[in-house]
Amino acid sequence: MIRSVIKGTGSALPAQIVSNDELARRGVDTSDSWIVERTGIRQRHIAQPGESTGTLAAQASRKALEAAGLAAREIDLIVLATATPDNTFPATATQVQSLIGARPGGVAFDVAAVCSGFLYALATADSLLRTGMGTKALVIGAEVFSRLLDWEDRGTCVLFGDGAGAMVLAAEEVAEDGPGILATRLHADGAHGEMLYVDGGAGTTGTVGKLRMKGREVFRHAVVNLADVLTEVLGAGGITAGELDWVVPHQANARILDATARKLGLPMERMIVTVDRHANTSAASVPLALDVAVRDGRIKPGDLVMFEAMGGGFTWGASLARM
Repeated sequence: MIRSVIKGTGSALPAQIVSNDELARRGVDTSDSWIVERTGIRQRHIAQPGESTGTLAAQASRKALEAAGLAAREIDLIVLATATPDNTFPATATQVQSLIGARPGGVAFDVAAVCSGFLYALATADSLLRTGMGTKALVIGAEVFSRLLDWEDRGTCVLFGDGAGAMVLAAEEVAEDGPGILATRLHADGAHGEMLYVDGGAGTTGTVGKLRMKGREVFRHAVVNLADVLTEVLGAGGITAGELDWVVPHQANARILDATARKLGLPMERMIVTVDRHANTSAASVPLALDVAVRDGRIKPGDLVMFEAMGGGFTWGASLARM
């Protein structure tokens, strides 16, 4: 059978690290203990002038290509998930195509599903590869969320950071027990859009709105929706939660990660957690966390790995892969 096989991962973070104490010194009405107790976040990376969604995405893509042992010109499909494109148009994916020297004439476009964006991009690229629309793809999640934040709203500004993660996929013929994307399920419910949204604008190079969130309501929906979609994908993949080697979740809040793990009966030791270092990087968080765990040796070839995320819209989804 033809599957989309993960060939390499990469990530990129802005150089500037901002700790919780630094936020307090900058005038945010907060403290390190207040943030850590409620979210598990200790620091985040914040983009500076000259750093953008596109440049971070290109950096992550180059590292993923190096890990995969491929040249950029071999990539004929780029799907970039972001809620913070550099411009309303053209798509930031086309900018990345040019920056890394990917094959001209290939396919490149953005996907907007906020924190679930990487799962939506992964499912889209997987479908296109398996139907022959491409042979090798870059799937990217990249965000500069710091430019959407209201720095006087301590309930939201402390939660987010900037960064990018990338994955190289290749369409390959594999055995049934071979590597690749095994099952994916995506969902949305627009009735809850007012719980997590930006109150105007588009793009990160002009005037934009600010992020607004009803945290308690988002938390409640996240735990239920993520547990449901994980169960759905486990069923589609024909495995139990106990057979998973790792879960790479969206890094929104340590409490959500813990509650989701308990609901599924999964030990936290099998959850890849980077929210303490990166905060919530929206569509970038899943590929960022994956790259960290691949490079430190926790995730190895042959491992069964589940990706999951939920974001504004609401959108949510999960994907099961064998590395």
